[in-house]
Amino acid sequence: MLKMLSGNEHEVLTAIALLDGERCESRVVRSVVRFRPIGSDEAVAYWASGEPQDKAGGYGIQGLGAVFVAGLDGSYSAVVGLPLCETAQLLGHFGIPCWQTLNAR
Repeated sequence: MLKMLSGNEHEVLTAIALLDGERCESRVVRSVVRFRPIGSDEAVAYWASGEPQDKAGGYGIQGLGAVFVAGLDGSYSAVVGLPLCETAQLLGHFGIPCWQTLNAR
């Protein structure tokens, strides 16, 4: 997988949906990740770290795999797994607050 990503860009699509029994809304977030060229020794070392072995895309942008990322257009949190901005907006459409403050006593 890293060999295919090396020196290329790829698209990450992440979808979220919210259903309240009466209505359903969903969003698809598109992000484009650009990888720098990855040497064979680096790819072997990264695989040996164990990090990419449970990742759908073969790397973890939130971990060691970040060293391969030359650029990102879109949502970092969507590449990690949950598009936070879009999720907050969708919750807001359903009247669910994302921010709660504690009253100081």
